[in-house]
Amino acid sequence: MLLIYGANGYTGRLIVDECVRRGLRPIIAARRADALAELAEQYGLESRVFPLTSPDVLASNLDGVRVVLHAAGPFFRTSAAMVTACLVRQVHYLDVTGEIVVFEACKARDAEARSRGIVVLPGVGFDVVPTDCLAAQLATRLPDTSLLELAFAGGGVFSRGTLKTMVLGLNDGGAVRQDGRITRVPTAWRTQRIAFRDRPRSGVTIPWGDVSTAHWSTGIPNIHTYIALPPDARKSLRMVGFVKPMLRLDLVRALVERLIDARVTGPSAEVRATARMHIWGRVTHLDGRVVSGTAETPEGYRLTALSAAESAVRLLDAPPAPGYHTPSTAFGADFLTTLPECSMQLGDITTP
Repeated sequence: MLLIYGANGYTGRLIVDECVRRGLRPIIAARRADALAELAEQYGLESRVFPLTSPDVLASNLDGVRVVLHAAGPFFRTSAAMVTACLVRQVHYLDVTGEIVVFEACKARDAEARSRGIVVLPGVGFDVVPTDCLAAQLATRLPDTSLLELAFAGGGVFSRGTLKTMVLGLNDGGAVRQDGRITRVPTAWRTQRIAFRDRPRSGVTIPWGDVSTAHWSTGIPNIHTYIALPPDARKSLRMVGFVKPMLRLDLVRALVERLIDARVTGPSAEVRATARMHIWGRVTHLDGRVVSGTAETPEGYRLTALSAAESAVRLLDAPPAPGYHTPSTAFGADFLTTLPECSMQLGDITTP
């Protein structure tokens, strides 16, 4: 049995809809009954109401569950308790985070997961399925590379949970992986022109989840991740240093969250159905050889629903070896191209 926690949220609802469309009958769960009632009635699904604050209550609500798909963010607040409960009850764990700190925390529990016979697989959404699979393919094409660069473009409209994670994370600045270690850098630390499949765009570094996950997928010691932004947005991103001190104040953080809750919904159904996401990657060998590649997917939240549902099906039917996984180590580097409307293209190796 599959349990989806945070089923009432923007992303959670999309995942529930996709799971039901595929014939699954998940248990839907959240911390408030009123948030679940309409969804449970709409699909005729069992619902469970419980907070993440009590380990005993949380664990007891996993009775009869084989896989948890955790969709309640920000995940830096919520994932640890759910992972612990899954370890206690020997339930496979999935989530749709893109947060470096969550990926690293899950990786740190690899030995526990293997000893308990369960899979811990965070990041089965747009964060980071396309980039992780592209990184794994590039690393296979040109082994023993020293630098991996990844970038994405498209979308631009965020859900409440995603926006909270992004805004509240501004205080941490940027991040890259350098010589195998995650290193903090200034926000928008580096800019470059990126050759996406449809057209070139300028991108700036951001602390995308692959700074963690791509290292565990490929072993590459240096990783930089970019988002394509127009000039005004890049300039604004560099100015966040002026507001970062304010985000350390609990009162300001609470106000920001209330404003997001009041004003943010997420992409419309039309946007989800028509928008496309573009992904670019490049690996560089110490001897100067380079290979790049691109991928294209549906709009990010739609891709998240597709890939999360498929990940749940695979864990229910034939889970990979126990322990911590990234999408590509769990399901193979071709996982992305098994999903609807997704494609990947790799270039030839070039020499200096």
